[in-house]
Amino acid sequence: VQLVESGGGSVQAGGSLRLSCAASGIIFSVHAMGWYRQAPEKERELVASISNGNGAYTYHAESVMGRFTISRDNAKNTLYLQMNSLKPEDTAMYFCAAGVTHPNHWRAGVAPDYWGQGTQVTVSS
Repeated sequence: VQLVESGGGSVQAGGSLRLSCAASGIIFSVHAMGWYRQAPEKERELVASISNGNGAYTYHAESVMGRFTISRDNAKNTLYLQMNSLKPEDTAMYFCAAGVTHPNHWRAGVAPDYWGQGTQVTVSS
C-alpha cells in the first residue's frame, strides 16, 4: 500500500494550496480517506475525512471549517485537500490516511489503517 502526498509548500498567509494523495495497492473506492496534520511539539490531529464510495460523509475540524475542503476522485485513486485562506497556525506536516472503518470513528481516536509519509505546509505571516 502506498499513499503519496504532494502539493505542500510555503505560502503567505491568506494564500491557497491544494494537497493531493495518490493511492495504490488498495481498492481506493472502498476506503475512507482523511487528512491529518502534526505541528512541531504538538499531537497529530484529524483535519478532514471523507467516507468511501461517493464520499457522502465529510468531516472538517472546526479550526479549518469554511477554509479547507476535502474531496476524492475514485477514478484517479486520488484524495484532495483544498486549503484556502491559510493561516500561520496551519503550518504543519500533513498526512494522508486510509482505512476501512467509517471516518466518524477517527474522530473518536480510532486510527486509520494506512498512512502516507507526509507533505510539509508552511504559512508565513
